[in-house]
Amino acid sequence: MSNKVIDVSNLTKMFGNFTAVDHITFDVEEGEIFGFLGANGAGKTTAMQMLCGISMPTAGKGTVAGYDIIKENELIKKNIGYMSQKFSLYEDLRVWENIRLFGGIYGLSDKEIAGKTNELLKQLDFESERNTLVKYLPLGWKQKLAFSVAIFHEPEIVFLDEPTGGVDPAMRRQFWEMIYDAADRGITVFVTTHYMDEAEYCNRVSIMVDGRIDALDSPAALRKQFNADSMDEVFRQLARKAERD
Repeated sequence: MSNKVIDVSNLTKMFGNFTAVDHITFDVEEGEIFGFLGANGAGKTTAMQMLCGISMPTAGKGTVAGYDIIKENELIKKNIGYMSQKFSLYEDLRVWENIRLFGGIYGLSDKEIAGKTNELLKQLDFESERNTLVKYLPLGWKQKLAFSVAIFHEPEIVFLDEPTGGVDPAMRRQFWEMIYDAADRGITVFVTTHYMDEAEYCNRVSIMVDGRIDALDSPAALRKQFNADSMDEVFRQLARKAERD
């Protein structure tokens, strides 16, 4: 029996007369790397906010990590990981202080945090940066740390909102290795990205146009369906259909 970590039906969000997210229906399996794509203004961020329990749907229903997105949105927030494109750590705290802070927010005990902090610093090869203020780390290192902190409590699912923006290609590859490692440990990864080469790394990809999901399948199946050589070409074909700004 498959285990759906996200399962939504006819999820809709309206702002006045404007339909930002228009009756989207999809599911995401446990351990899957799911790419959530769309041009700016397509409704990705609004949809993600509903899934993370930050914003209430106007209509539709769904569950995330087994919790109802309408009735149990506070429980969703506690049981997911989240990393935003606007770098989410505290710049004026040291590396270890950021880890301790987020570990506490996620409800881990001081003993658990201490043990896992040493483990994490070793894993990232950050032992010499333990006492460095986060603002002095290179961008790529910050992103690796932010991702590690987002999954510090081993959530069922982690939401990554354009996590590799502005990072050089070598660091992007390293970041995706970390994503694969998390998925291998059973953490489901829900990722938005502007880089179409990264869409190729996902198990399945959905593409939003004007608030609707216009395509959803594996990258290989989408390339075949749209008779395209790359995901970039698939994306461009769909994005050209967009009518709203």
